[in-house]
Amino acid sequence: MPVFHMDNRLWGSMDITQSFFETPAPARYKGILSWLITTDHKRISLMYLFSILFWFFLAILLGGLIRLELMFPGQTFVSAQVYNSLFTLHGVIMIFLFIIPALPAIFGNFFLPIQIGTDDVFFPKLNLLSWYLYMAGGIIAILSLFSDGFPDTGWTFYVPFSISTHTNVSTAVFAAFVLGLSSMLTGLNFITTIHRMRHSLMGWMQIPLFTWSLYATAWVQLLATPVVSITLLLVMVERYVGVGLFDPAKGGDPILYQHLFWMYSHPAVYIMILPGMGVISEIIPVFARKSIFGYKAIVASSMAIAVAGSLVWAHHMYASGMSDTAVFVFSLLTFVVAIPSAIKVFSWVSTLYKGAIQMAPPLFLSLCFIYLFSVGGLTGLVLGAAGTNIHVHDTHFVVAHFHFTMFGGTGFAFFAALHYWWPKMFGRMYNFKRAYIGAALLTGGFMFHYVPMFILGLQGMPRRYFDYLPRYETGNFLAGFGAAFMIIGMFLMIMNLLFTLRKPRNASSDPWGGTTLEWQTPSPPPLHNFISEPEILKYPYDFTGVVERYSKETKE
Repeated sequence: MPVFHMDNRLWGSMDITQSFFETPAPARYKGILSWLITTDHKRISLMYLFSILFWFFLAILLGGLIRLELMFPGQTFVSAQVYNSLFTLHGVIMIFLFIIPALPAIFGNFFLPIQIGTDDVFFPKLNLLSWYLYMAGGIIAILSLFSDGFPDTGWTFYVPFSISTHTNVSTAVFAAFVLGLSSMLTGLNFITTIHRMRHSLMGWMQIPLFTWSLYATAWVQLLATPVVSITLLLVMVERYVGVGLFDPAKGGDPILYQHLFWMYSHPAVYIMILPGMGVISEIIPVFARKSIFGYKAIVASSMAIAVAGSLVWAHHMYASGMSDTAVFVFSLLTFVVAIPSAIKVFSWVSTLYKGAIQMAPPLFLSLCFIYLFSVGGLTGLVLGAAGTNIHVHDTHFVVAHFHFTMFGGTGFAFFAALHYWWPKMFGRMYNFKRAYIGAALLTGGFMFHYVPMFILGLQGMPRRYFDYLPRYETGNFLAGFGAAFMIIGMFLMIMNLLFTLRKPRNASSDPWGGTTLEWQTPSPPPLHNFISEPEILKYPYDFTGVVERYSKETKE
């Protein structure tokens, strides 16, 4: 393997300092077509970015409508059937089109090759195919709205309802199948790239933690996704052929579907959160101006989460009926999987301790992540313990816990990553004041939105209900205001970033003082990522001299 891998498979002989935003002179196609057929990992990343933002805002709109309906008891502006379709579509888009693909597809595609010192992913054409499959899955999901009504089963497509309902479940299930295929291709590409294209001077313990998190995630994508893909195909077979796998009227077992579904969907939680943890592990040391505490422990915990997280699926099924032995085992494993997550939180906090902390929007969002994810993790232990789970199962407590973990975790990590790597991706700095205001509104609105749901769940309000008793009105009314602040905060942050695209490029190659390889290349990076051979540090988070250099620049 050469010391510095740079081939000409994409652009031919040309100036490698040319920006990937510009259409290369030797290229046959220009304009939008040059993007649609590109195999440059950075362009594919940006196509993912703007398509994922589109789906994200659509899901936010649907979530706002759901919360608006629930602010008052009784029917406000949609019927019960429409409400069921709204939260199903909201869940499908948020899970399959935003939370699962966002961090790996956008920031993994853009920065994984750069962080390991190469010029592209191992399968560039397969990378482009995964984007087309992603878009196809989203379009198929939307098309199901216009044929026999969107399914009202929830994003889990639970049987026997999903095989008996007259809504268009099959199209939505097929959309999820296509999106799963896209996810598997991305995971395969990342694993192969890390093994085969890593810089020859970069050992395993020199890989940045974000890339390590993507590596652990990719194995889960590759091994767990086929389980749900086959399960979703079986639902389609059940609907069209009636083989009786899940239908109890034909001798089938609906509990079998739950086992198969959660064998994927609980590991999918870690597909969602592991890259977010990798983002935080990148941001904390940079703004603490201090080497990450427990690098090897964080690496080991990432792999441990990937393994142990695949063994705890049945803690979603305590109320479905299982033996006392199975309940004990899955409850124990749930508590065990919390240990590597706690190791990461401990490492982040220890890194901040006595650090030369420089506050910036990425760090602010990272600190919000640590708090919100910790709340989500601790409330997850309430659900992991069978005794307490029985009391709050299928209540709003579960909704609040899920959103604290997934959006308080992955969602905030997504915004932290956007603000951290935006100057590198586009070469433009954003307005810090507007970023802080948006982040504060998002965090305050998030707490105001979901904390009342914990209380509603403890009071016994079921989730997924279109209407509720008057005693639940106050909590739902307050949660509606929190949702409004959340939406305003997210909109302000995204618009603050998008407005920078109209400005001249004004970001330096290393605006934060980072030490990983992406900060050794111009902003935005050239077509082949590096102008010269990157310097591979013995340790990727060596901040020797960084504090002194930035202190001197601040005084000047």
